[in-house]
Amino acid sequence: MSTVRVNGVTLGIESFGRDDAPLVLLVGGTTMLSWPDALCEHLATGGRRAVRYDLRDSGESTTTDPEAPAYTLRDLAADAAALAGALGGGPAHLAGIGVGGMVAQVAALDHPGAFSALTLVGTRAVAPGPPDDDLPDHDRTVMRRLFARPMPDWANREAVAEFAADGAEILGDDPVAARAIAARVWDRTPGTAPPIQMANQMGTVFSRLDCAPRWREHLPGLKVPTLVVHGRRNRFFPVGNGEAIAREIPGARLLVLEGAATAIPRAAVREVTETMLTVG
Repeated sequence: MSTVRVNGVTLGIESFGRDDAPLVLLVGGTTMLSWPDALCEHLATGGRRAVRYDLRDSGESTTTDPEAPAYTLRDLAADAAALAGALGGGPAHLAGIGVGGMVAQVAALDHPGAFSALTLVGTRAVAPGPPDDDLPDHDRTVMRRLFARPMPDWANREAVAEFAADGAEILGDDPVAARAIAARVWDRTPGTAPPIQMANQMGTVFSRLDCAPRWREHLPGLKVPTLVVHGRRNRFFPVGNGEAIAREIPGARLLVLEGAATAIPRAAVREVTETMLTVG
């Protein structure tokens, strides 16, 4: 792992594959570990340079005050474009998962020359908060269960890992994988202060970002090959959100993972990777 300085901030990155191979830039949601190791390795085997990175206020990237971020969603989009330029090799295939998918959509719209293809995983076309009337919202039962849980002791690695495993079980993801990833995220988090740990583990900083103006209405103007990947069992962003994105981006391909929820399960990594390689 290393860091790159762009837009006045430091971004933590990890690179897989040859430096001179076509770039696939993986936007964390919010940390780079949202992207499975195996997916990055498969992309490298497929002749790509896969670079996953931490958004601001997570992992090895610049952390200031996650409770009062002094940047917007469009700043994060600008980070993606600047990072793609700094890594070189021409326009990049940009991929975002979850809230990272929102960053990727805005980046592709705001910086069209920086990207040659787009992959959007488990995301939606509107900012955090209430969705548009035609989009399915978070499953209410799932959200009640998620937010009824007491917060863990953020200074306790095992408690944080168990909290993540419990959340994954509620969401329909693999609790064993979630526990292992949360422990790795904890190890990479700069301190155990609750706001910083929450930003790394739960992506709470996104609820405080300025996400205006809206970008959904501009999706029909995207002119890059696009893959939309969504879990059929995703109850946080139900599959109708992915279907809407695929309808609104001209020529977009929709890949629905029948057994998946919010994360990319290990069993689906090869299918997702091989489909990404056909897009760009």
